[in-house]
This record gives sequence, structure tokens and C-alpha cells, in this order.
Amino acid sequence: MSAGTATGVGTGVGTAERIDSPGRRALRKLLRRKAAVFGLCVVTLFVLVAVLAPWIAPYDPVKTSWTAIRKAPSALHWFGTDENGRDILSRIVHGASASLRAGVISVSIAVALGVPIGLLAGYRGGWIDAIISRVTDAMLACPFLILAIAMAAFLGPSLRNAMIAIGISATPIFVRLARGATMATMVEDYVEAARAVGNPRWRIALRHVLPNIVPPVLVQATLAIAMAIIAEASLSFLGLGQQPPAPSWGSMLNAAQRFLGQAPWMAIFPGLSIFIVVLAFNLLGDGLRDALDPKGR
Repeated sequence: MSAGTATGVGTGVGTAERIDSPGRRALRKLLRRKAAVFGLCVVTLFVLVAVLAPWIAPYDPVKTSWTAIRKAPSALHWFGTDENGRDILSRIVHGASASLRAGVISVSIAVALGVPIGLLAGYRGGWIDAIISRVTDAMLACPFLILAIAMAAFLGPSLRNAMIAIGISATPIFVRLARGATMATMVEDYVEAARAVGNPRWRIALRHVLPNIVPPVLVQATLAIAMAIIAEASLSFLGLGQQPPAPSWGSMLNAAQRFLGQAPWMAIFPGLSIFIVVLAFNLLGDGLRDALDPKGR
């Protein structure tokens, strides 16, 4: 009876330990932070709005109406209309898709390029690390937005080229982060043990180093999405991003600057959308950083 009880208790403890994985602990820590939960809810809401835009937008975002030019917010047009009589709410709803796609795809490009390069630099060291570090420093010496504008102007004005330009401009951030995290991980005991038992270099890098640099990369990616959304809006404002008549928050602000006195709602609602979604991603990123920080366990 005692053995069975001990076995049952041991099994229960083992099961509890297996269930309480690092991912579950991080999720509990994240959910205990109200600001992070608020950011997650807002981000989820904007994602749903972007995905369901064709069904929830009350009007066609590109259809003009010369009888409804610069109408103030009303029951018919909740956010008012623009200089061409287009419904601003519908354009904001459809513009959310462009902004979120630009943020996610741009950061995905930066991660896909930056993490392998940073992992290679931190793991191999020597002249490879020296060359990668100097190129990264040279790119970081140029302000991110200036570099993105220059690349977008070189590639040509379009949303696709804007995403490529933003992704390449953000790559040095992830190269430096991955390099530093790799160098910190390389001195851990489990990496030394894996090297001592004869694991090849590629296996150590992919099986022991890479999984342990994912948390800081994930946090930086979340914060970088907010930066990429602002960059996309800036490029669209300058005419280098989403091209009219397709809706974009940045291009909407560009059109609104000529009518700030007569129709301030044309600038208020797109600007407020950018502010809210960027704030939400920053709050979520801060929450992830605290939840994934091993020093806080």
C-alpha cells in the first residue's frame, strides 16, 4: 500500500512537472501582466479586423462619392468621409491589412536573414565574425528609417518593395541580437557537454544553441513589428508604400494634411489607429520580455 501510494505520488509529481513546462510558466507570467494582456487583446482585435475586412467594412474603400466629400462623422459614416467622398472607416479597416502585413512580413524577412547570420558570427567567431560585425555596424550607423526610405526609393514605390526595404533595414538589429545571444549561450555547461561528447558543430548550433536564443529574438520581433508598422506608414505617407487608391493609414495621413482645418477627422482616425496598434505591440513585447526572462523565474 505504501509502495503504491509512493508510486502514485511520484507519478503525480512527475506528471505535474511535465505539465508545468517552461512555455506554460511563461504564459502564466504573461497573463498576470494586465498591460500585456491588453496589448494582446488589441493586437488580436486588429488582426481579426484585417482578416474580416471584406465582410465588416460598411462601404467599398475605393468607391468615390462626389455628394459626400469631406462629410463629418455621422450615423451614416461613423468616421466621416475623405476628399473623394470615400468612407474613412472602411478605408481604415482595409488599411489594417496593409499595415499588419507590412509589419509581420518585414520582420519575418529580418529574422530570416538576421538570425542565421548572427548565429554564424557568434558561433564561428574569427574573421567571419569580424566581417559580419563590421558590415552590421556600418548598417546600424545609418538611421533605420532613412535606410528604409533610401531602399524603398531605389526599389520603387509599392507595398511589396516597402516591406522588402523595411525587412533589410531591420536585419542588422537581429544580426547583433542573435550574435550576442549565441556568444552568451556558447559558454553554458550544456553546450560544453555536447561538445565534449563529440557532437558535430552543426548539431550543437541547431540543437543546443538556436533553441536557446529564440526567446530574445521573439521579444525583439514583437517590438520590431511596431517599428515596421510606423515605417510602412511613413513610407506610404511619402508615396513609397501602398499606392492609391488602395487604402493605407500612411497615405490617408498624407491626403489629410491638406484638409486639417476643414476636415480634421481625416487625420485623427488613421493617426489614432497607428498609435493604438503600435502601443499594443509595445505592451505585448514588454510583457513577453518579462515572461521569458530567465532571471525572473
